[in-house]
Amino acid sequence: MKAPNSFYYMHPELGDFGLRLVDPPTDAPLLHEWVTDPKAKYWMMQEAGLTDVLHEHELIELSEHHFAYVGLFHYRARFLVEVYDPAHSELADVYSPAAGDIGMHVLTAPTDTPVPGFTRAVMTAVMHLLFEGFGAERVVVEPDAENTPIHRLNEYVGFRPKRTVQLKDKRALLSFCTRSDFHSAKEALL
Repeated sequence: MKAPNSFYYMHPELGDFGLRLVDPPTDAPLLHEWVTDPKAKYWMMQEAGLTDVLHEHELIELSEHHFAYVGLFHYRARFLVEVYDPAHSELADVYSPAAGDIGMHVLTAPTDTPVPGFTRAVMTAVMHLLFEGFGAERVVVEPDAENTPIHRLNEYVGFRPKRTVQLKDKRALLSFCTRSDFHSAKEALL
């Protein structure tokens, strides 16, 4: 899987979004703040130390099948995206990955000043990264089955729930979004 070093997306209402590969030594302190915040409980890193986060991102950086991006909004770090090949993950045990499948996780940074529509715009930017930057044919997600806010957000960009599956650390809602699902969801919003 070939990963772009960076990606740019202009949202029609909110403006500039950019994504760049994580630089573990530089980004680990900020990412540690984000993944240990109570809002990030579904990332299951609440007890992680800074060295744990650094180590995790060093492993991702060395992988040919897993990538991490810092998401920028108006040139400031505001979200984290992980992109992975489902054929090289535990998902390969619960469904048969097809050529062109890409998995993803997204986390928005905690904030005291939320921007209306921000998380939806983040999801839209991420989907553009996956379909345009990575050339995905279909995106797969496996959020915690209890995480209803992310299920709604996934549906917003075109994901269709398939079934609940048991993974190592969670019961997950396996969901898929094809290019046409994503484009149909975007057209429905216009």
